[in-house]
Amino acid sequence: MTETEIRSAIKRAVEEVHEKNPLAPSITNTVTQDFVANAQLATGGSAAMLYLADECTEIAKVVPAFYINMGTAMPFYAETLPKTAQALHENKKSWVLDPVGIGLSKLRTDILKQFKNYPPSIIRGNASEIIALAKLWELINTSDAGKVRGVDSTEKVSSAKNAAFALAKFTGGAVAVSGEEDLITDGKEQIICAGGSKLFTKITGSGCALGGVMAIYLTVATPFIAALTATTMFNLAGSKAAAVGVPASFKVHFLDNLYELTAEEVANNFRVVGSMESIFDFSLQAPELKKILE
Repeated sequence: MTETEIRSAIKRAVEEVHEKNPLAPSITNTVTQDFVANAQLATGGSAAMLYLADECTEIAKVVPAFYINMGTAMPFYAETLPKTAQALHENKKSWVLDPVGIGLSKLRTDILKQFKNYPPSIIRGNASEIIALAKLWELINTSDAGKVRGVDSTEKVSSAKNAAFALAKFTGGAVAVSGEEDLITDGKEQIICAGGSKLFTKITGSGCALGGVMAIYLTVATPFIAALTATTMFNLAGSKAAAVGVPASFKVHFLDNLYELTAEEVANNFRVVGSMESIFDFSLQAPELKKILE
């Protein structure tokens, strides 16, 4: 896609969500449900938090997109999550996967292995999670599956590039690697989204909320554009909210800024810093990108 085409697609996605108020249900971390739902509402979408297998499989037949987050592993998720993914796949519905805490338990590992049979449209995670998932699905050959400390990454975003490309090529969708700079790829092109705020790491659920908003944009756009739109929105709203300087106020101001962003602001919040086939920088206030390009 050309720069003009990307701007146009992002602007159209933001406008369509505001016009249609699409529903993208979530199975997500119990700690972050409020934040995920409020972020989805702030962008113009609609939210629903689900748990039970029968409810999830039924609603998977009719909604355009769904969000599955592995955050709080409940025993009944052994049934709910694979059945939901299967229903989405069989009904040709789009969905976002956040493999939070991959490797922490056998339950998580078993569920994530089954997801390979029902590939998600977007995979969003930190660098360690993306590397670990690509290893679990046997898409990369590496002795280091990505070190995870709890749900936090110990890897740099740049180290997950090959894993992200492999996952995107396998699923035919997009992969978003979150970090100080965010990497988004469809297996052919890669885009670096910079900006945001370090305060995202001082509040619970920013990554979960990002995945939920990606699902909202997935109802109206391709996986690549949905991941890009949500990421650049979060980075722009985060940059604006960062001035408050403290976590609790930042969270409130972030949601306010997310709500107030216009389609034009989001679409114009990037500039080309490399060839069209290599790097975009989705922040007018971007930090130095040299370290991630090396």
